[in-house]
Amino acid sequence: MPVNSAELLDFLVKEHLIDMAPGDILRSRPGQLPENFDFDRIEGMLLGLAIGDALGNTNEGMEPEARKNKYGEIRDYLPNHHAGNEKVGLPSDDTQLAFWTLEQILDVDGFNPERLSAKFTSRRIFGIGSTVKEFITNCKHGLPWYKCGPKSAGNGALMRIAPMVIPHLKSATPSLWVDTALSAMMTHNDSASISSCIAFVKIIWETLKMNEAPNPGWWLETYVSVASQLETDRQYRPRRKLHGDFTGTVSEYVTEVIAEGLDRGFSALEACEWWYSGAFLLETVPSVLFILMKHAHDPEEAMVRAVNDTRDNDTIAAIVGAVVGALHGKSRLPERWVSGLPGRTREQDDGKVFELIAAAKKNWVCSKC
Repeated sequence: MPVNSAELLDFLVKEHLIDMAPGDILRSRPGQLPENFDFDRIEGMLLGLAIGDALGNTNEGMEPEARKNKYGEIRDYLPNHHAGNEKVGLPSDDTQLAFWTLEQILDVDGFNPERLSAKFTSRRIFGIGSTVKEFITNCKHGLPWYKCGPKSAGNGALMRIAPMVIPHLKSATPSLWVDTALSAMMTHNDSASISSCIAFVKIIWETLKMNEAPNPGWWLETYVSVASQLETDRQYRPRRKLHGDFTGTVSEYVTEVIAEGLDRGFSALEACEWWYSGAFLLETVPSVLFILMKHAHDPEEAMVRAVNDTRDNDTIAAIVGAVVGALHGKSRLPERWVSGLPGRTREQDDGKVFELIAAAKKNWVCSKC
């Protein structure tokens, strides 16, 4: 097997071992971050992910109307029985897998899919999804990591992908896209998942350069411009009968339904109810993009809408939180959310999230010396 990540990806594409088209972005440079780049933006990205997950995981999977009837509008952590019913923010698999990815990157100063697979398979995952469970079973049966990921258009890779920008902050080379593709295929070797992961890493990278929220259309345009060149000809069908006649790619679907949702003047709640907002990428991706189009200028409101207005709300809020955290930085996240986060990634490792963020920041500072 090739050792270089770019050569490895070329090999996987040539041998049809990765479900992805080799789009031009894979050879493009992401563009350097500004000279005055503040690591507060990376802290915001990571904490936004963890906070969004924690706000949603105590009420995940509920119909928005039923959730509102039970809790009212959720703007803070709910009592958690894993913490003696205290109102604190504990993790689900979204935070765990994202921060274990960061931990692996820090362990060896770079992304290594084999090492990350070993982390995922050796630890207890809270609320583990069926696709990740199948990936772990495949690993334990002795398959190599690049053959363990099922073909699944679920959102389990997208929810943990944000930390992939961290080892590339200084270099800004095409390896960012290569590593993202390899990370995504580990657990979800599917065209929809891999293309979505690279598209959202592109979105995060660009928001790190911005001083304010882009125009609303930018979110959809950027996603489609990246994902469409990486998607294969695999066809997907939505679960909602409303869109039951659609067959196509995720980028085609989000273009169609978001345009119609905007034409109808939908709120985030109305749009996410219309196309459903579960863990299927045909539901997660338009939900995230629509919320960003409507609310990215206000990080608190964006995350509140993700938590309250969607069904798979912990994951959708984690993705939205990562993006608005990258755009606005830790300093723009509500302090009550940050201080109410114990920072666990496992049962009894309080503070680990903050420890990993501090280690990443130290590496960033040292790399500039």
